[in-house]
Order: sequence, then structure tokens, then C-alpha cells
Amino acid sequence: MKIITSSISTALVVALLSTASMAEEATHATAIEAGHEKHWSYEGDTAPAKWAELSEKNKMCGLGKTQSPINVTTTLDVDLEAIKPAYTSASKDVVNNGHTIQVNMDKGSTIDIDGVSFSLKQFHFHSPSENHIDGKSFPLEAHFVHLDADGNIAVVALMFEEGKANESIAKIWKKMPKELHQDNELKLANIAAELLPKNRDYYRFAGSLTTPPCTEGVKWLVLKTPVTISKEQVAQFSAVMHHPNNRPIQPTDARVIVK
Repeated sequence: MKIITSSISTALVVALLSTASMAEEATHATAIEAGHEKHWSYEGDTAPAKWAELSEKNKMCGLGKTQSPINVTTTLDVDLEAIKPAYTSASKDVVNNGHTIQVNMDKGSTIDIDGVSFSLKQFHFHSPSENHIDGKSFPLEAHFVHLDADGNIAVVALMFEEGKANESIAKIWKKMPKELHQDNELKLANIAAELLPKNRDYYRFAGSLTTPPCTEGVKWLVLKTPVTISKEQVAQFSAVMHHPNNRPIQPTDARVIVK
């Protein structure tokens, strides 16, 4: 999140985050996502099972009790507050950082959670999906990564199921960088809002970034309703990544998942 882990431009994070410990961890995580540290991967000796051993900063990858992703199954049915993402700004660029394809956003897009405003910084993709819903895996998952003024992290997850081609994805894939550490200008108005389904019902739980340093305390909101993507579009993404970029499912432990 490759929470997310997720994958925020280092310069942008430094400019916007406070010096609180959560902000420092988020900065480290996003520097990794931006490709400035390559000491972890999804394969071989630096695969997810080894992340905690690669750096002291990654210890939560092995010791954490609220790690992401998870198999999302409802344990409590409550009247969750409706979410109304105000994704009104345009995208800036699209980056291939070796771990994911990431779309960075201009300022202005927000979402309110528990009365707190979180700013959308970027969204990125994992294939196959990292989270499962009732045991079901999806061919693609998008993570919309947000930060509040104190550096706290919230991720809105969107699932894609195989079906007709996704017009919004087509706009992004058209500019998708094929080479590692390449970024292309991507000026698309309201692209984040276009991706979301009309039904915004969601599951909510406490989790972590899904990439090192696996920081916990992340607010996860997984949308119940998937959108479609064609088999060919998934294949295009996979051809650029060259490997699956999903962390395996983590134990739910004592967490409560609400809907």
C-alpha cells in the first residue's frame, strides 16, 4: 500500500506531513513506494515473508496484530456513516515505481471520516487484489491513500471484477509508464471520482500499510461494490509489473469488521 503501503511522492510527503511519529513512518513508507529504497519485493529472498527481517523499521510486518490485507468478513452490522468523497481535483502524473502503478493527485480532493478531513494524495493498484471479500479474490484492487493534518492514514479500497473494459482505467493505462522509475504527465479532471461506483457502502476495520514498514493505525474502508475491468486491461497491468504485487492475506486476530 504498495496503506498505502501505500506510495506517496517523497517530496510531497515531506512538504505536507508533520514531524509526529506517524508522519515519520508514513514518510518512510512513501519513500519506499516511490522506489528510493529497493530492499524489499514480492519475490525471492525479499518477499513478504522476509520483510520484517530486512530492516528494524519493518518489524511491524512480523509483530503487528492489525496487519493488512485481510479476508473481509462481517463481524458486526452497524449503521456506518455514509462516505461522500469530494474528489474534485485532477491527477498530476502516473508513476511506475517498480512496486505499483501510482497516480499522484493535485491538492483539493478530500474525504471526511469521523468528522476529520483526509486529503487524497494518490491512488495505486494491486493485482491480484490484496484484500479478499468473503474469501473472494479480485483481479485488481485500487487503494486511494489519504492523510489528515496530523499524518494519520486512511485508505479507501476499490475492487475490480472481470467484465467490460473500464473507460477510466483506459485513460490511465494509456499513459502507464512501461519502465521502472518512469513517470508520465497525467492531467485528468475528476479521474479519482470517475473510478468509484455509485454505491459507496463499505466495510471498515483497523489495519496497516500493506508494504514495508507495515505501519499500523490505518483506517481501512473497503467498498462493497466492485467496478468492471476487462481481462485485457488486467493483462496490460501485469505485463508492466512482471509479477503479482499483492501481499498475502494476514490474520484478522481480534479485529472487528463492521459494515
